Amino acid sequence: MLRTLRYLLIGRPLHNRQAAHERLPKWKALAIFSSDALSSVGYGPEQVILTLAASGLLVYGYFQDILLAVLALLAVVTLSYVQVSRANAGGGGSYAVAKANLGEYPALIAASALFADYVLTVAVSVSSGTDALVSAFPSFIPWSVTIDVLVLFGILMLVNLRGVRESSNVFVLPTYLFIFGILALIVTGLYSALTGTQPVVPPESMVKQELDLTVIVLILRAFANGCSSMTGVEAISNGVPMFKAPQTENAIRTTYWMSGMLAAMLAGLSFLMIHYHVTPIENVTMLSQIAEETFGRGWLYYYIQLTTMLILYLAANTAFNGLPPLMSLLARDGYMPRYLSSLGDRLSYSNGIILLTVIAALLIVQFEGNVEHLISLYAIGVFLSFTLAQAGLVLHWRKERSKGWLHRAALNGFGAIVTGIVVLVVAITKFTYGAWVVLVFIPIMVYCFKKVNSHYADLAEQLHLPKEEAKYRQPLEGRNIVIVTVASPTRAVAETMRYARKIGDEVIALHVATDESTKERVEKKWLEWDPGVHLVTVYSPYRMVLHRIVAYIKILEKQKNPEDYITVVIPEFETRKWWHRLLHNQTGWLLRTMLILEKDVVVATVPYQLKK
Repeated sequence: MLRTLRYLLIGRPLHNRQAAHERLPKWKALAIFSSDALSSVGYGPEQVILTLAASGLLVYGYFQDILLAVLALLAVVTLSYVQVSRANAGGGGSYAVAKANLGEYPALIAASALFADYVLTVAVSVSSGTDALVSAFPSFIPWSVTIDVLVLFGILMLVNLRGVRESSNVFVLPTYLFIFGILALIVTGLYSALTGTQPVVPPESMVKQELDLTVIVLILRAFANGCSSMTGVEAISNGVPMFKAPQTENAIRTTYWMSGMLAAMLAGLSFLMIHYHVTPIENVTMLSQIAEETFGRGWLYYYIQLTTMLILYLAANTAFNGLPPLMSLLARDGYMPRYLSSLGDRLSYSNGIILLTVIAALLIVQFEGNVEHLISLYAIGVFLSFTLAQAGLVLHWRKERSKGWLHRAALNGFGAIVTGIVVLVVAITKFTYGAWVVLVFIPIMVYCFKKVNSHYADLAEQLHLPKEEAKYRQPLEGRNIVIVTVASPTRAVAETMRYARKIGDEVIALHVATDESTKERVEKKWLEWDPGVHLVTVYSPYRMVLHRIVAYIKILEKQKNPEDYITVVIPEFETRKWWHRLLHNQTGWLLRTMLILEKDVVVATVPYQLKK
């Protein structure tokens, strides 16, 4: 039944040879990798106006200047990440580039920044999608967080567990429907603005209070929020191996297409925001206001809202395609649990997908799906990884010194300086708004990476088997002393005794009695059965059964020879139905866990299957 349900939800396992069929053509990759970047037009420009509106709209006129700065930065970041794809065809983005050129700690900082970026991408995208939904249907407002979590687990996680190809098939149509809708909105709005009777740019949208320290800080904070529109630009460089051949060239072309569409959408929607002089309205997004001003409350308005909701939900898919492969690289390098490096049944990194889903859900619940609060955590991780990638590429081109290396190094050096300045701006202006969380999180993540790596290094050292090791080739010596734990003589114990005799040179039946009457009853039953093995009874008036077993093994360890083995065999009956297990104690499991953690002994369980 469980297998049938699994196949229904995520599909049947795929063979290794089907991996090539899971690679993406450019038109599908654009939908998969661009949804995060393109969807940011649904909240990026809005966050700029929300910040400027904090002054009572006295600095609204700086919106266009901030937009131009964001577009210029987008051009720099795009050109820089094209170089990342070209220099690092194996994927891994900032982490791989930093590891190859800057060393271990910069690489781990980049990995931590990317980890924060991708988790926040999921949380922000899903929360923004729900905001678009409740803008059109206000009755859903009380259920916002519940909707977020249901979409996260019930759609995004399950679709991604089904594999890259199936997730691309699901997400392609909504992405292109969104692109068509936004372009139609921009074209219609521009035509209306240029041919209508209203001013193209109303005077109230040009208000600029004279610059002072407070205004400068406000502008910088608004710029930091606007930089969230660039999240996802790095996703293609992380997923180069997922493209069809030629992988690098296809990834570069897709990057240019993505950034070109993003710039056009940002510019067009920002113009319409200025033209309509859009201001914050509680529980109504600014994109919703623009759509209503342009199309009215007709079907085109609802088309924009529903496709925006879908693209924002699906934008989280960029993280599902970017973070699990990154965690796989970190796991292979020994910085994350090894199981994160394994492909699942559907040739996707299923363990990483589940981990990402759980962490993003915790963030959404903690911040109650509030996009403004989540955005405050956002841009530092994004631009820190940008900066490290560009700095690493400067060294890469300098070492390689191929044709045109100086031009490439200058481009990446300029990119590193610009994005480094952005990191400082974001860290300073948004520190008290939540940016401190990321600044604390990154060192903690680096520390965790190092501790995991240290554990794997210790493990490798202790498990290494030198070629000259001779004792494993010597004739076997010593005895195998087998202890069978006995609660009461049963069929399960009888089967366990048969097994113990096959593997043991000496078999001991050990019973821990908690009162005299039980002791006498078990000993009498044992004598009547007479299995040919002496029953050792240990009395425990404090009912410390497990501890008395461990204490007995300690005594036996002192008495045995160095070449002897001690094997503890635990009889355990297996119930037919899962809920039957809840009716029985877990003494066998607890004993096995305690012995494995505390003692250098062999532990085995002999299952006895119940028929009904």
